[in-house]
Amino acid sequence: PGSPYEPVIEALGNYPQKKFYNVSKLGGARYDTLPYSIRVLLESSIRNCDGFIVKETDVMNILDWKTKQNNVEVPFCPARVVLQDFTGIPAMVDFAAMREAVRNAGGDPVKVNPACPTDLTVDHSLQIDFSKCAIQNAPNPGGGDSQKTMAKVSPVKVPSRKPPCRGQTGCKGPCSAGDASRSSGQFSAQIENTPLLCPFHLQPVPEPETVLKNQEMEFGRNRERLQFFKWSSKVFKNVSIIPPETGMAHQVNLEYLSRVVFEVKDFLYPDSVVGTDSHTTMVNGLGILGWGVGGIETEAVMLGMPVTLTLPEVVGCELTGTASSLATSIDIVLSITKQLRQADVAGKFVEFFGSGVSQLSVADRTTIANMSPEYGAILSFFPVDNVTLNHLKHTGFDKAKLEVMEAYLKAVKLFKHDESSSRQPEYSQVVQISLSSIVPYVSGPKRSQDRVAVNNMKSDFQACLNEKSGVKGFQIAAEKQNDIVPVQYEGNEYKLSHGCIVIAAVISCTNNCNPSVMLAAGLLAKKAVEAGLVVKPYIRTSLSPGSGMVTHYLSSSGVLPYLSKLGFEVVGYGCSTCVGNTAPLPEAIRNAIKQGDIIACGVLSGTKNFEGRLCDCVRANYLASPPLVVAYAIAGTVRIDFETEPLGTGFDGKSIYLRDIWPTRREVHTVEEECVISSMFKELKEKMEKGNKRWNLLEAPESTLFPWDLKSTYIRCPSFFDKFAKEPVSPQTIENAHVLLYLGDSVTTDHISPAGSIARSSAAAKYLTNKGLTPREFNSYGARRGNDAVMTRGTFANIKLLNKFIGKPAPKTIHFPSGQMLDVYEAADLYQKEGIPVIILAGKKYGLGSSRDWAAKGPFLLGVKAVLAESYEKVHKSQLIGIGIAPLQFLPGENPSTLGLTGREQFSILFPPELSPGMTLHIKTSTGKVFRAIALFENEVEVTLYKYGGSLNFVARRFL
Repeated sequence: PGSPYEPVIEALGNYPQKKFYNVSKLGGARYDTLPYSIRVLLESSIRNCDGFIVKETDVMNILDWKTKQNNVEVPFCPARVVLQDFTGIPAMVDFAAMREAVRNAGGDPVKVNPACPTDLTVDHSLQIDFSKCAIQNAPNPGGGDSQKTMAKVSPVKVPSRKPPCRGQTGCKGPCSAGDASRSSGQFSAQIENTPLLCPFHLQPVPEPETVLKNQEMEFGRNRERLQFFKWSSKVFKNVSIIPPETGMAHQVNLEYLSRVVFEVKDFLYPDSVVGTDSHTTMVNGLGILGWGVGGIETEAVMLGMPVTLTLPEVVGCELTGTASSLATSIDIVLSITKQLRQADVAGKFVEFFGSGVSQLSVADRTTIANMSPEYGAILSFFPVDNVTLNHLKHTGFDKAKLEVMEAYLKAVKLFKHDESSSRQPEYSQVVQISLSSIVPYVSGPKRSQDRVAVNNMKSDFQACLNEKSGVKGFQIAAEKQNDIVPVQYEGNEYKLSHGCIVIAAVISCTNNCNPSVMLAAGLLAKKAVEAGLVVKPYIRTSLSPGSGMVTHYLSSSGVLPYLSKLGFEVVGYGCSTCVGNTAPLPEAIRNAIKQGDIIACGVLSGTKNFEGRLCDCVRANYLASPPLVVAYAIAGTVRIDFETEPLGTGFDGKSIYLRDIWPTRREVHTVEEECVISSMFKELKEKMEKGNKRWNLLEAPESTLFPWDLKSTYIRCPSFFDKFAKEPVSPQTIENAHVLLYLGDSVTTDHISPAGSIARSSAAAKYLTNKGLTPREFNSYGARRGNDAVMTRGTFANIKLLNKFIGKPAPKTIHFPSGQMLDVYEAADLYQKEGIPVIILAGKKYGLGSSRDWAAKGPFLLGVKAVLAESYEKVHKSQLIGIGIAPLQFLPGENPSTLGLTGREQFSILFPPELSPGMTLHIKTSTGKVFRAIALFENEVEVTLYKYGGSLNFVARRFL
């Protein structure tokens, strides 16, 4: 009501009770040439135009996108917010703390609620405490030489004497489920209520013991956090919590929360979303505009403020042709990732069009869209088309809603017709990619953008051994490159060498939205088992599906037992290996790796492979499609040429090559059609709505203010509001600041933000030990994100942090007043006690990688006042401003080296009384050198947020 654009509100054709803004009438021919993603921004600005937060000039700027792109800032009010628990808990803890601050300042704490619909998925708590429970102790567990371990047991027929399933509580001893194998054309068509199956006898069991045990551990160690989440769901309006063991945030967002078109009181508008995870972008594959932002910005959106962004360029990515039958979705993703990164799409929208788009399923599209952060794009948008509608029909989407959705999208010209049937949008630039040229790839060994063709893998790894230590190299002396370390494990001797696989994980990220790649992995496992191939028992294998739906179709298609037989046992639902929650490697294997300085490898079907992320002794990590993860696990090494070298030998002693067991595209699609149908999605939705027994029985308080437990090591009232004041103060000059860290290029948010397990020698471990906890009780940083004391101590605690003051990877720095080398936290704590401000010096692309709010919050609580870098990842730069840290950038062509800076100087940064976007500041050092730097405030909103001390304080003042 009161919008200046009420005249363009119309009734929807055959549905007169439905109303909407007919945006297409506003712009005429200009609207028809806008990219589809910009049309969504335009509709949002029109619908939310109130002359204050969103102005008419904002609407006109978006409509004139062709001339205004990159030149103006525009607000965007998303329809909803999605959180996951790792990044969601600090947001909700901040809301709880904000209630306290507002109450203490005389306001009404009940008013502090998310104004934007907010869904929080508890999916990042899972750790793999148990794996292979039914594999390692069962007869013929797999692994080792197939001639020795499996010659006596046929993989096709169940032995006549069937032992009970060890570790499977639901298996009632010896069972007779018939033939353990199923021919490729005999998959069950009856999938309603298909149960999980015993991996050796195919007898139905309630859940694998590994899942039950991991669930029990998850609820035990995270009880305080889960109680806080349940309190949040009871007390805050507009908040819903998706309980543990339901699925991962990206998957739940895609399968359950996505509306495509919102309908509120018969008013229609496009679904759109921002989330605290950078991979929120997955939903763009469904035609839903969405991307990841920092927890700080998300909190502002939850309170009704818009996301402010520079009106972006839109790169049109034209896809043509059809991919090779051997190329999976991951191959397509990694190929597009590399080509778009080379095209420099950072900070831009990407929108897909062309004849090749219709060849991609929605699952393929969401996989591609999910990788947007890896090639730097804000998002990658696939407009809704007939493929999208058909997908929604098969997933059980309400028929009546589908008809309204289609009518609405066509009315506002957000529905993508055939390339020749309508006027095409105009793009900032066009990148052409031929799907026909794509061949299977992996990515690594340290960065997702370093793509390696599978047929070049062996030679590329050899080159990595030779190269100097860096983004790809390991610098292994030539005489040591063929070293072999014998190791005894479970009574057998194995030989480890450079390139040996020790972790192989099919995990809940990126590809699990795509049934074809998961089924391909299962079909490959089936053929491998039938051929007599095995996986060595010391390899840490795991299968962590994105949701119960994945387990359902793997089970109903008959491939789950074969994955299990190779060691890929379902360990639970949620992010695990990808975020560093892998169970420790066997002690004998760890010792052998360290003894021989072996470059051991991990292979995973995820999106993150930074060095040391999976395990501190696994230095090479490769991203690969699920079937290739299985293939490499069988091979046991990355130093293999699949074309000329066999994976192993079968029962008949013949060599088995990858081509012998690789499933054809037709095989995969046949199984996919039979197993991926609407009943699976229906079952998943029912599971989400019902929750689970442990969650339903969990007790939680219902008070307006959260009853903080001062003894808690999980949930603590953060100190962001300690200096909360009603009015902002002018930015103060930073005087005589020491450099806390002197960093190089491509410092990622993984290097900055606490993630993974808590090392026993870390500052966080010392804090928890002083609180009376044992190392077994430390849990992970992600689980303790609600405790700012732990998170501050874990900031810059990554073992691979390369601080130029130290000269080698270590989470250490120099405290210059005393000359001591200390943990980063200990040095920062000393500086704060001495009243000395600190800054960070960095190179290019500071803050690369996933959006992490603690990558900004942590440095802020360490006392960092400014970061001075050559360039930034855009999302992280915004987060620094949002917490109150000034992001400064060297002038073009300048850096610490060209300016003769050592980092040992003290720096004084002069702020004028009135800041303005993009202004240049003068910096003076203790040696007398004076130089200039750019203050990277892009608009008046960012300047205002910085003046107020960040988003949290700015938003809290609105309630006063």
